[in-house]
Amino acid sequence: VGQIVVEFTNVLGMKFVLIPAGTFMMGSPLNEPGRDSDEQRHKVTLTRPFYMQTTEVTQGQWQAVMGENPSHFRDCGETCPVEMVSWYDSQRFIARLNAISGARTYRLPTEAEWEYAARSGSQTALSNGILTVTGCAYDAKLDRIGWYCGNSGNKSHPVAQKQPNSWGLYDMHGNVWEWCQDWYGDYPSGPVTDPQGPASGLIRVNRGGSWWWFARFCRSANRIRYMPFDHTEDIGFRLAMTP
Repeated sequence: VGQIVVEFTNVLGMKFVLIPAGTFMMGSPLNEPGRDSDEQRHKVTLTRPFYMQTTEVTQGQWQAVMGENPSHFRDCGETCPVEMVSWYDSQRFIARLNAISGARTYRLPTEAEWEYAARSGSQTALSNGILTVTGCAYDAKLDRIGWYCGNSGNKSHPVAQKQPNSWGLYDMHGNVWEWCQDWYGDYPSGPVTDPQGPASGLIRVNRGGSWWWFARFCRSANRIRYMPFDHTEDIGFRLAMTP
C-alpha cells in the first residue's frame, strides 16, 4: 500500500489537505451565543482520514470542468467561489470531474466531516475562538477568518484571502454556504461512528455561513438546509475525497 500524501494539488489547481481520523463533539453547548435547537451535542468518531479541499470550488475551476459559469458575481473573477449552484449542480460537476480524474474520486463531504474539518480541533464557536456578536456587528475573531454581513460589502470575495484554520482550510466561516452530502435531519441522541445523515429526505444540509448572513450563522456548529434544486448567489461547495 502506498503512503498517503498529506496534501496534493490536482490538474485544475484544486488543493487538498489530509484531515486525520478522530473523535470530536459535534453540535454546540447550550450556552453558545446564537445557538439553534438542532445542534444537539453528541460524540462523533470518524474512523478514516479524508481529503478536504482547502478552498471553496472557484468560478475558474467550475468553468474548466463545465464550460460555463452560473455565478451571480462573475465580475469578482476566477478566484471567487462559484455560486448559484444547486446540490444537483454540484453532483453534475463531481460526476464530470471524476470522469476526467483517473484514480481519484471526488465527492461532497458529509455533514460530520465538514464540521470536524471546520473545527480543526477547536471546541469554540469559531475555529479561532469565541464569537462575541450574533448579528452584523464587528467581531475581531470572525473578521480574521471569514466574510459575513459585517465585513463583506454585500458580495462574495476571492477565496483564501482570510486566515486558514489550523488544518489549512480557508473560508470555512463565511463567504458562501457549502453543500454537504447529507439529507437534513435530527441528530442522534448518543455517540455515532462515521455518520452519513438520514437515509432519505427532502432537504440537504448547508454549512459555513456566507457574505450575506449574520455572524452566528458562521459558527462551526450552525446548520441550515435548502431544497437540493435551490440555488442562490451565496451557495457554493467544496470537495472532499477518500484516500
